[in-house]
Amino acid sequence: MTPRVHSCKAFGCRLAVCLVIGAFLLPATPGQRAENEGADKNPRKLVYKVEPQYPAELKRAYIGGMVRLDVMISPRGTVQTVSIAGGNPVLAECAAKAVKQWKYAPADAQTSVRLNVKFDPRH
Repeated sequence: MTPRVHSCKAFGCRLAVCLVIGAFLLPATPGQRAENEGADKNPRKLVYKVEPQYPAELKRAYIGGMVRLDVMISPRGTVQTVSIAGGNPVLAECAAKAVKQWKYAPADAQTSVRLNVKFDPRH
């Protein structure tokens, strides 16, 4: 291997490690939109919403996508549990942290919903 090729590979590995570490260390910027996949099945009205934070380093690197969360809502309207069902793990954690703070209108029973949260680096 020539020194130049070796240094390019090493740089690529270092860059990938820095991006992953940076996602946890850098301040976040506002996130994107959340959609209720079962909106027709879920009559629960969202009354308080916290926007997910988009890690600045991931946004600058144009890393985005859709994450899926399974959410259990208590009869009082508080979010009881949030489980990550898919998507980028770093973005999913950001979305889950925000969704745990959401409040829904009260209902007679516990409700389960699947949410899609989109992170778009162009916005």
